[in-house]
Amino acid sequence: MKKIILTSIIYLISVNLYAQKFAYVDSDYILERMPEYGSAQDQLDKLSLNWQEEIEELYQQIDQLYKKYQADKVLLTQDMKNKRESEIINKEKDAKELQRKRFGPEGDLYTKRKELVQPIQDKVYNAIQDFSNEKRYDIIFDKSSNLIMLFSNPSLDKSNDILKMLGYK
Repeated sequence: MKKIILTSIIYLISVNLYAQKFAYVDSDYILERMPEYGSAQDQLDKLSLNWQEEIEELYQQIDQLYKKYQADKVLLTQDMKNKRESEIINKEKDAKELQRKRFGPEGDLYTKRKELVQPIQDKVYNAIQDFSNEKRYDIIFDKSSNLIMLFSNPSLDKSNDILKMLGYK
């Protein structure tokens, strides 16, 4: 019996020695408190708005061409109808191509976001790594990611510590 108790105690002690330290951060919370991130978001919003207006203008031109075509249709020969229809179709293709170029998965907005936001995210990531090494955390979760946290103890939230490391707050 003493052997079982002694083995259990040794097991519990060894488990505690190898326990891992966990913490979490909320990267959205951190980024929202960084002025350079807000500035980058403002730049992206302005670019996006300008590009959206540019695309809407093209669609308005297409709409005007179509309305003019409908009004003139009875007076046009078949060749003239075909020519106008082609012009409208080509303009629509151009507008869709511009929309894809600006807002597509590898478009200008994606590229600009990567250019402006990636260095800020890298800065936060490096600070989290440094914090983890300094405080000897084995695992740090990101609360704002798709990781589902059903419960989180606020004492494990190290977001403010990361902000302090970055020189904010």
